[in-house]
Amino acid sequence: SLFNGKDLTGWKIVGPERWVVDEGAILGESVSGKDGFLKTEKTYKDFHAFLRFKCESPVNSGFFYHSDIVEDIGQIKFIQVEIDNRIGSHPGGLHGDRTTRTDGRGWIVWPAPELETVIRPYDWNDMLVEVEGNRIRTHLNGVQMIDFTYPDPRNKDGIIALQLHPGKASRIRFKDLWIRDLTVR
Repeated sequence: SLFNGKDLTGWKIVGPERWVVDEGAILGESVSGKDGFLKTEKTYKDFHAFLRFKCESPVNSGFFYHSDIVEDIGQIKFIQVEIDNRIGSHPGGLHGDRTTRTDGRGWIVWPAPELETVIRPYDWNDMLVEVEGNRIRTHLNGVQMIDFTYPDPRNKDGIIALQLHPGKASRIRFKDLWIRDLTVR
C-alpha cells in the first residue's frame, strides 16, 4: 500500500498547495494557484500501480513516475500519466519526460479519442499504470488507454507523485493507492 488511509506517512508535500487526509482519502486542494505535489519518499523503477481518484472540480492533475521534484530550487523531472476529468484532455496519456522545468518533450502519447469517454467526471475512477522497462500501459475504469513502448525515455527511475496543476481552484481525491514493485534490488 502507498497510502494507509489515515495519514501521509511515506509521503512529502512539495509546494504551497494543501494535501490532507479527509474521510480516508488524500485530498489535494489548490490554495495559491501554483504547482502542488505529494511525492513518495521511496523511488521506483518497474512497477504496477493502482489508484482511485475523484475530481471535485474541473481539474488537470497527474500521476507522476520516474520523477524528482525539488521545491527550494524549482527543479522537476517527470513522466506523467494525465488525470483530467474533461473529455479531450487525454486522461491516461503520457506527458513530460522532463529533466528540468523547461526542458521537456510535452505530450508523448495520447489515448484514442473515443476511449476518453470512459472517464467519470465527478465520480471515482480506477487507474492502473504498468511500467516495465520502456513499456507503459495505462487503464482507466477497466479500459486500456495506451500500450506504448517508449524508445528513448530520459527518466528511468524516481519517485511517484500526485499533482495539483497551477491555475484555477482545484480539488481532487485519491484513495486505494497500491504498488507492486517489480524491480529486483
